[in-house]
Amino acid sequence: ETVSTNDPCQLIEDKGDELLGAHGDPCGNVSGNGGTGNDDLKRFSKERVAEYDNKKMKCSYGSNGKNEGACAPFRRLHVCDKNLEQIKPHTITATHNLLLDVCLAAKYEGESLKGYHEQYEVQYPSSGSTMCTELARSFADIGDIVRGKDLYSGNKKENKQREKLDKKLKDIFGKIHGNLKDARTHYSDTTNYYQLREDWWTANRSTVWEAITCGAPDYAQYFRGTCGNTKIPSKTPNKCRCPKTSDGKAIKAGGNVSIVPTYFDYVPQFLRWVRGMGRRFCRKKKKKVENLQNNVVEKIK
Repeated sequence: ETVSTNDPCQLIEDKGDELLGAHGDPCGNVSGNGGTGNDDLKRFSKERVAEYDNKKMKCSYGSNGKNEGACAPFRRLHVCDKNLEQIKPHTITATHNLLLDVCLAAKYEGESLKGYHEQYEVQYPSSGSTMCTELARSFADIGDIVRGKDLYSGNKKENKQREKLDKKLKDIFGKIHGNLKDARTHYSDTTNYYQLREDWWTANRSTVWEAITCGAPDYAQYFRGTCGNTKIPSKTPNKCRCPKTSDGKAIKAGGNVSIVPTYFDYVPQFLRWVRGMGRRFCRKKKKKVENLQNNVVEKIK
């Protein structure tokens, strides 16, 4: 279908109701069962935090094919990709059909993280965690899901859903592969379509980044200068995006200009998770030490 804009934020705003009606809320927050069932808990509710802290779903033993756990950060437990599970492969007639749904997931993920970031800043003031960094981590996880590299499987129910989504994505990329015509011979893997999925992500990551930052504040900046050229790097001027009209940010070394200020999606997922969990531990430890010191002072008084 012909669209009037290439802006994913505007396109989702125009087509949002239609997409939600067809594939559901990407975050999966529903109000059935009186809001008491585990499936109905809001993503960053106290109950979800307790579930994580009790280690019920934090580590997925053997999820990476080895006898070791892949410990996912709290943010990853319920990433907003539920709409992708509902896509009918036969409706995918071109890559832009899939891109619209991935952008819908990214936009809702960004909006969900924005609310959590504000809540987190109240609990851990001056934590050093920026909105753009949090968006970059989820952006990278979405990239891993699309490319078939995601390590997280969760509990039995989550694992079943993850397998369902991965199979759905294989079917979708199989459909895209079948429509490639002459370019089809370039992709010999007709089981998992890893190279096709990698190339699809490389070609569309800037659009997905634009979608995940739709709701980012105008003042939001990536934590370090990555825009422009390597000799004079600059920070994102607004909304966590490098300017489209400047030297921009290369997709990867020698690649094309992009608004994406991060390479997190090219860092192995497990390494990102380990670093993120380390930061979370340090923030919680700092908070507990401060509380302990304050309690001791009060008792001395």
